Amino acid sequence: MVREFSAGGVVLRMIRGQWHIATIEPHIERPKATPKNDGKVRKPHVLALPKGTVDPGEKPRQTATREVWEETGLKAEIITKLADIKYFYVRSWGDKARVFKVVSFYLFRYLSGKLGNIAPEMQHEVQQCFWTPLEDAPKLLSYKGERQMAMEAVEYVKAHPELARSMRVGAD
Repeated sequence: MVREFSAGGVVLRMIRGQWHIATIEPHIERPKATPKNDGKVRKPHVLALPKGTVDPGEKPRQTATREVWEETGLKAEIITKLADIKYFYVRSWGDKARVFKVVSFYLFRYLSGKLGNIAPEMQHEVQQCFWTPLEDAPKLLSYKGERQMAMEAVEYVKAHPELARSMRVGAD
């Protein structure tokens, strides 16, 4: 069985007294217009956390930091590891292999950068970036495991009120 390892982040920022996290809408192949959908092209809407494949020689913490930068344009530092998401999937391309995937997620503190200011070579992966209220994220994120990570972040923030005092206040 094929194994894959990825890592990603939940980037926290206090905006106008409310916790927000950086989320992305990845580029997804759009469905073609057909008679079944009345000739209209419907764009899927996916709200996700920044994440990506662990490169050879890289540690998951490094991957998460790199992916946050590449997919959001933000500089951030790790506060703590949240958890690993583990699941199986079957590739819809190439060899159609069954894959066991582990995605390590970290909680980050926003340091600097403008959300969505990403390099041109990354724009094929990310369509838009958003500051999403942390309290809403468990309902809004598209993937179950990522909704769980948002809940972990909510619980962490509640258990660590001192975090609010250490965060930079800003608005994008």
